[in-house]
Amino acid sequence: MSELERKKEALRKKSLGELGELFAVKALVDARYDRVRNLNDDKMNFPFADLYGEFNGEKQVISIKARNKYQTNGKINSSYNLGNNCYAKAQKAEEAYGAKAYWMAIQFDKTTYSIYFGALSDLADRNSIPLAACEDGSLGKCLVKDKKHYFDFDFFSNIKPSQTTSTSSEGQK
Repeated sequence: MSELERKKEALRKKSLGELGELFAVKALVDARYDRVRNLNDDKMNFPFADLYGEFNGEKQVISIKARNKYQTNGKINSSYNLGNNCYAKAQKAEEAYGAKAYWMAIQFDKTTYSIYFGALSDLADRNSIPLAACEDGSLGKCLVKDKKHYFDFDFFSNIKPSQTTSTSSEGQK
């Protein structure tokens, strides 16, 4: 991969993450959260958490993970990594805000998105969010399911137009 291609890929991933944070804020507001704010506005790359919000008096710090539903090989992206030392970083965020750590997984495809939400403690020391467990309802809760979005997804897709002719018809990538 050339330097230009690496820069474009980094920009694509950063943009997808920022888009995910916007969708996350809307989902929290729709779920009647109070005092929702982006922690990156206070300190860029705050440990673990991207957002802060309050629900029924409970303070929460929330890590947002926005990903493509499908991997470049056309298979479902089955888990979203929370990163190394996520539990230690979450503890710092919890202490800084007197809050409990949560995660939000935002799954984008070409025309729709879904949002899953849960407590970090429910992951039982895993460093990733298993999407199959979210989809079947055994982990967290679904805030949004296969809702249509209205933006041009081509830039955000990890499957480029030249790849779509060689992939199977598993659905929209």
